[in-house]
Amino acid sequence: MEQVVKGTVNIAAAVQGTLLALTGTLLLILLHRIFTAKNWRNQSAVPGPGWWLGLGPIMSYSRFLWMGIGSACNYYNEKYGSIARVWINGEDTFILSKSSAVYHVLKSNNYTGRFASKKGLQCIGMFEQGIIFNSNIELWKKVRTYFTKALTGPGLQKSVDVCVSATNKQLFLRIPLNEKDLLIKIHRYFSTWQAVLIQPDVFFRLNFVYKKYHLAAKELQDEMGKLVEQKRQAINNMEKLDETDFATELIFAQNHDELSADDVRQCVLEMVIAAPDTLSISLFFMLLLLKQNSVVEEQIVQEIQSQIGERDVESADLQNLNVLERFIKESLRFHPVVDFIMRRALEDDYIDGYRVAKGTNLILNIGRMHKSEFFQKPNEFNLENFENTVSTGTIRHVRSNKTIQTWI
Repeated sequence: MEQVVKGTVNIAAAVQGTLLALTGTLLLILLHRIFTAKNWRNQSAVPGPGWWLGLGPIMSYSRFLWMGIGSACNYYNEKYGSIARVWINGEDTFILSKSSAVYHVLKSNNYTGRFASKKGLQCIGMFEQGIIFNSNIELWKKVRTYFTKALTGPGLQKSVDVCVSATNKQLFLRIPLNEKDLLIKIHRYFSTWQAVLIQPDVFFRLNFVYKKYHLAAKELQDEMGKLVEQKRQAINNMEKLDETDFATELIFAQNHDELSADDVRQCVLEMVIAAPDTLSISLFFMLLLLKQNSVVEEQIVQEIQSQIGERDVESADLQNLNVLERFIKESLRFHPVVDFIMRRALEDDYIDGYRVAKGTNLILNIGRMHKSEFFQKPNEFNLENFENTVSTGTIRHVRSNKTIQTWI
């Protein structure tokens, strides 16, 4: 009997020891999971508004619709830091104004996708067409070659020369057009673009609201179609084609069934609104800044007179016009034509330690980045911002990547 009791006690002690060991092991595993999860959150949880039982996504999306994309991005970067997470139409969206994060996105092929309302892009002709918001990667790569050729190397110089000669009311198409009428249509198109870019699907069912935007976009698209046909006729009537240009090469691509008529029309439309129009806006702000900063204007005039005199400016002179170069850079920084760029992650990734899941939207808040990092007086127009505070290579690298990715 005593042996049975002793055996029972030994078994109970063994079971108790086993349970204690098992409990201890489970506690260790649980603590490990807690610390791992905490560490993962510290690395991956992007600052931003809370979920709030679903109210957070609604409120952040409403702010974008109410304030506009640029102003809303500045608001959230101001409140949550240079990397912030919000929701647009229920989708996770990161707002980046940190230079290292912006550079990572621009140099990576993982972020060649765009994001916007599908119906909105269909309205303005950019859904899987053109280059600015084309998320059809195959077609995007195909049309990209034509834009790259026109905007880099010798092609860029030719494009600049054509744009300069556009004062004869021919733009880069080199065919006569009604400049004033076209400008009005471009203005309406831009207004439509801003209005429909991130609207919910229900917006496009409200015909009494949507109709005016649809008509505004269509009138510019129809005008571009007519101009492309005029260009085609002009090419066909030439006895000899001495040189090609952007529009001519697109038309040739259509003739060889490489691009559709809609593709050609949209590429020409986007070059019209993004090239001469962007250049004219930049020049407008430069003239405005010269008016507001007479001392800078005097410095530029004195430099040109001392380096060039009364003769015409040549390309070789530009490297000696340091004040003019700093003025151009500072003007583009202080009044950028493009404040932000919109992208979408094609695969999982990490940006500055934060996890970016496939399909996440990203807004590169470049306008704010240029007024928060590198510069001595970021909130002032001052040529000292491009004097000694930033290495020329860094600025040129960031600027060139931004410019190329904005266009292409």
